Parts: sequence; C-alpha cells; structure tokens
Amino acid sequence: MSEPPIRTPLRDRAQQALGDRFLHEALDIATTKFIGLRREAFGEFPEGERLRDDARAIKEATLQRLDEHLDRLIDNVERRGGHVHFATTGDEARDIILDIARRTGARMAVKSKSMATEEIHLNDALAAAGVTPVETDLGEYIIQLAHERPSHIIAPAIHKTKGQVAELFARELQREVAADPEVLTRIARAELREKFLQADLGITGANFAVADTGTVVLVTNEGNGRMVTSLPRVHVAVMGIEKVVPSMTDLMVFLSVLAKSATGQKLSVYTTLVQGPRRAPELEGPEEFHLVLLDNGRIAQIGGPLREALACLRCGACLNVCPVYRQIGGHAYGYTYPGPIGILLTAMLNGPRAVKELSHASSLCGACADACPVRIDIPRMLIDLRKQVHDAKIAPWPERVVFKALAWLLRHPGLYRLGGPLGRLLQWPFVRGGRIRTLPLFFGQWTQTRDLPPVAARTFQERWAALEREGR
Repeated sequence: MSEPPIRTPLRDRAQQALGDRFLHEALDIATTKFIGLRREAFGEFPEGERLRDDARAIKEATLQRLDEHLDRLIDNVERRGGHVHFATTGDEARDIILDIARRTGARMAVKSKSMATEEIHLNDALAAAGVTPVETDLGEYIIQLAHERPSHIIAPAIHKTKGQVAELFARELQREVAADPEVLTRIARAELREKFLQADLGITGANFAVADTGTVVLVTNEGNGRMVTSLPRVHVAVMGIEKVVPSMTDLMVFLSVLAKSATGQKLSVYTTLVQGPRRAPELEGPEEFHLVLLDNGRIAQIGGPLREALACLRCGACLNVCPVYRQIGGHAYGYTYPGPIGILLTAMLNGPRAVKELSHASSLCGACADACPVRIDIPRMLIDLRKQVHDAKIAPWPERVVFKALAWLLRHPGLYRLGGPLGRLLQWPFVRGGRIRTLPLFFGQWTQTRDLPPVAARTFQERWAALEREGR
C-alpha cells in the first residue's frame, strides 16, 4: 500500500518548519542530547565498533537466506500456539488485523509504539471499523492527542516542547497542567492505566523475531509494551519481514548496539520476549497471539538498489546527526519515515516518484553513515536514488536539462576549460560585493536562500600553468 502523494512542495514544508521557533528549540535540545549520549555510550564500550561490523554481517547473511529463516520462524511460532499471517501489502495487513478484531469482538485496542503500524495507517482503519485505538507509549500518546504523525522514529513527539505538551494536555484532558515532565508523565499514566484493563486487543510492533525459538522481541523504556502484550485477551504483533534474526546469539549482538545508538543507554529498560499465547500454568499473557509478517515492498528490494536499507534497526541515530533533519524536523518529509533513512524507506514503499524532491533533502555529509549501527551507506544510496529519478524523467525538466548539459560539458575538456573565462564574463552583472546574490530564471531558486561565490579570477589550471612558466 503506497501513501497518497503529498500536495505541498517540500520547499514550502521546509520553509514552514524553518520559521517554527518552538520546533527548533525542541529539536536542538533532543538531538543534541541524543548525540552526546550515543558518543558516551560507544566511548565506554570498546567492543562497539566490532559489534557494528558483526551486526551488519548478520543482517547481510540473514537477507541471503531470508526465506529459510522466515519459514523456521513461522514453524516455531505456530508450534507454540501462535498464528502467523503474511501480508503482501499494507492493505492486506490492515484487513488481517481488522478481521481479528471483528472475530474477537474487540472494541478497544491498546498499542505499543510501532512504526510498522504507522506505515500501514492502522489507527485510522481501526477507528473506521469501530475499534478505538489507544497509543500507550508517552510520545505516541501525545501525538495521538494532537492528531499528528510521529516526527522521529524513536521519539515521536520530539518536535514538541514541554510547554506545548502541557497546553495540549490542558486542552484535550480538560484540566490545568504544569509544564513539568514528571507531572505530565503521571497524568498520562493515570489516563492510560484504565485503558489497559478495558482493552480487548493489544497491538505491538517487533524490534526483532528469533527464528530458532519463535520469539518476538520488544525493546522499550516505559513498560507499556509488557502491559500491551499481557493484559488484553488477544495480542497482535506487526513485523516487517526484515526484522527476523536467526538465533538468540545473533539477537544479543543487536541488543548491544541498538540502545547505544538510539538513546545512548547500555541496554533499554525493558527487553520483552514474547513466545506465543498464555499456556498452563502461566498466570498472565493473551489467550491468542498473532504475528503479521509485513512485506509491503521489502521483498522486491532484496535484489534491488535499496537492499542495504533492509538492514535498518529503526534506531533513529541517523536522524539525530542529520543537518537537514535537525533544521526541519520529521513532518516536513511528508511521509511515515523521516530523516535520511526515511527517504530510502519512502522510496522502497512508494517508489522513486515519491522522493523526487526528498532525494535531494540531504547534504551527503556522511554523518548518517558514521552513526548507523549497521553501517548502512545512506549517502551512496541517496545518490543512486537521484540517478533513478533522473533516468525515469521524474525530476523537473529544468533540473534534467541543467545536469545533462553539465554532464556533457564535463566530458569535453576543451570546452570545460573555456568555462572559466565564459563564466567570469556572464557573472559580471550579478556580482555584488564579491558575492552572487541573485540569478535570473529558474537559477534564482539557488540564490533565494544562499549567496554563491563568483567564478575565480584564475582557474587552478591557469594558476598551475603560470607557476610552470615562472619555473616554480
């Protein structure tokens, strides 16, 4: 299931975000903190770099035999009394979950944080079917009250200040609230506790699933994941097929790097291992357990140009260090997954046309690749995406003309050398105070937000030739 196209141009979305001082305050505080915590966590963990290599190798080996690992996972989940469903598209995944809700008579569903359910727009479908979805992760609860999407992969409400959250709670919960994180958390806990007891259906994502044991793994910090998986009568876990890992030994590698990359913790507060429904003589757990394996474009990329993106752990580290994300936030990207990795995932789920603008929303500085716990080469794939957009003639025609002309010029050294003198001549009307501040026609889009340096008085080749003539 592809998302509907975004009507507002990226330039306008970014411009709006750049003018939001509250957004900048919230992003600066949160991302700076995440960067510092991650640096400290890996600095105190000498095995970290080796484990990053190990994690990448495990991911690559798993993708090479993905069908075998998924078959083993399915067998082991079903052996423990669970039910496994395969969804080729997001629409199929939603239909499967809605069918489970109808069959079990569910009227309320409590949800643990899950980007996979955001990907398939599950909440809207549940509400339309008469099932009330309740987000129980604090960040997700905040954005549900605000009727917004997550703006970060692991910190959904990263774009809001504590003052904005207090105003939101006061408006939606009809009470005066102090802008104090502890007070806000206590209020949310009190509101949500009753929902856990009322809900018929618990819905989670899955950080990992262990093929050898049929274990679904949830990594959380608030404890709500354990209540979602143990109190309702039915538990449904929605998992992208790439999240399978072969063994518990492999799982330990990922757990060692995930929390450090995401939040700078040695280990997340809660690591929950789910193995099917409740069995005698167990006192807690659901009566039914369902695992929904979600394809939604993933299988097509196993042999495709975005294969590396399937290694993503959804830690959000690349967002925290990205100079573009840190300025415009997640909502400006327009789709479920924001940030550098989000551009790749959006292309995977919706095709290259969806990223004809987003593929350029990166400085290609490489900070994302340095931060990635599984060393995904995001900048290289963004360049490949730009080429796909160009080759498919999806990019605007002025852009295609300019880059085609530039490519032709670079293949003709003689003409390229003439570019220096010609550029100095053509720029003359536009140079003011040693800078080019405006350009005509569509070139003016470049100078709307930046000044350009003028063409140098002498090119490097001209300077080199002069030095040779002087005998230096």
